[in-house]
Amino acid sequence: MGQYAGIIVIIVLFALMYFFMIRPQKQQQQKHQETLKTLKKGDHVVTIGRLHGVIDQINRDRGLVTIDCDGVYLDFDLNAIANVEQPTAAQSAPAQPKADAASAQPEASQTNDEQDQK
Repeated sequence: MGQYAGIIVIIVLFALMYFFMIRPQKQQQQKHQETLKTLKKGDHVVTIGRLHGVIDQINRDRGLVTIDCDGVYLDFDLNAIANVEQPTAAQSAPAQPKADAASAQPEASQTNDEQDQK
């Protein structure tokens, strides 16, 4: 039994390594591939270089994606997409009407006047 103890320990270590390292990595890789398959125009994405933008075009045959980054269009490899973000409230909310902006203006000037008096 003593001669097989070393082999059993090695087998147990490989099994632990598989369940704690290799298997979760494969699951994460499959999830990333599913995310890439479901990409569509208008999705907010982040690249592996942490560049944020909106998808403008996807060419799945060539594996390219064109991202709009505030008016600058950049082509990336499809695998360069790190993740897809949900648009924040500031990005999805329409601009405030001018009436609201005009009503907020006197309050700001009133605050400045109060500061000048101090």
